[in-house]
Amino acid sequence: MSMIRDLRAAVRPSRPSLRKDTGAYDATRDPSTPSAVVDCAVYRDGRRVETDRQPSPHEAMRQVRRDGGFVWIGLHEPSEAEFSGIAGEFGLHPLAVEDAVQAHQRPKLERYDDSLFTVFKTIHYVEHDELTANSEIVETGEVMCFTGRDFFITVRHGGQGSLRALRHRLQDDPELLAKGPSAVLHSIADHVVDGYVAVADAVQDDIDEVETEVFTPGRGGKVSRGVDSARIYQLKREVLEFKRAVAPLLRPMQLLSERPMRLVDPDIQKYFRDVADHLARVQEQVLGFDELLNSILQANLAQASVAQNEDMRKITSWAAIIAVPTMVCGVYGMNFDYMPETHWKLGYPVIMAITGVICLGIHRTLKRNGWL
Repeated sequence: MSMIRDLRAAVRPSRPSLRKDTGAYDATRDPSTPSAVVDCAVYRDGRRVETDRQPSPHEAMRQVRRDGGFVWIGLHEPSEAEFSGIAGEFGLHPLAVEDAVQAHQRPKLERYDDSLFTVFKTIHYVEHDELTANSEIVETGEVMCFTGRDFFITVRHGGQGSLRALRHRLQDDPELLAKGPSAVLHSIADHVVDGYVAVADAVQDDIDEVETEVFTPGRGGKVSRGVDSARIYQLKREVLEFKRAVAPLLRPMQLLSERPMRLVDPDIQKYFRDVADHLARVQEQVLGFDELLNSILQANLAQASVAQNEDMRKITSWAAIIAVPTMVCGVYGMNFDYMPETHWKLGYPVIMAITGVICLGIHRTLKRNGWL
């Protein structure tokens, strides 16, 4: 089947460069639009049904039930009142509706009688010239998907992760859209995971930068004093946020790829395996980031401790050297009449010479032992 052979090319866009391309995160809603509905369209035989104006969800669903096809409704941060009418029109489960409105959900897949409810965490890499203790590296959003027999509803939260470009790509492939709402679900899952891959590559660059700074020798080949530990902690916190988005999604993708579901087309289901495989790779990469940052942090703290020990040894060494003239001066500063050599003309230079020789001997000994 040509559709099956070309599915990967049609659905998967080229990997976005998060360091340059901002088109994947375009505006989400027209400020002049009073509704949370970003787009509402009817698709029949894989093609968008063109109308003079954008139909309301009620009109689109009535048209689908009369003429066939499916409706795809995109919403951005709807209020409970805005979403309640759509939920009632499509018979969405109240628990799923509550999760979709409240947001801040873990990635998951829930099956109801007439629909699937899927939650994706979107990740956006935040550009920064220099990594600091306050740098925000990743920014998260959410995409909730309701998949039914003749409808597909997306509810997005956050200012990034727009699906507009994805919708346009799918509309250019009517053979794929003819497979129904499950094709859209797979495309969104694939789009989200592709975003994870790109963000993981960008985070890898930040970790490499910190790792290089930590393990670069100091001047003269001496042990580096490390970098600001707060920077490493901040990077670790951002990686942890990334991990919370990736790890819980693996099980839902495995379920979609392994278990037959009546709302998922069999020709589409097999491609969820590829999404699950890519997601597993990203999860392994993120877990590796976490372990690597632990090692970098421990190495940085160890280097700081070694540098402090070196400073203390130098301070102690100089204190030992200075102790000799301090003792001599203290003895001769007692001003007794019968001090040794006080009335000898060569007494002062001799005592100073002996003191200098002793200090020089201590200095050479400590330097030879690596204390100075």
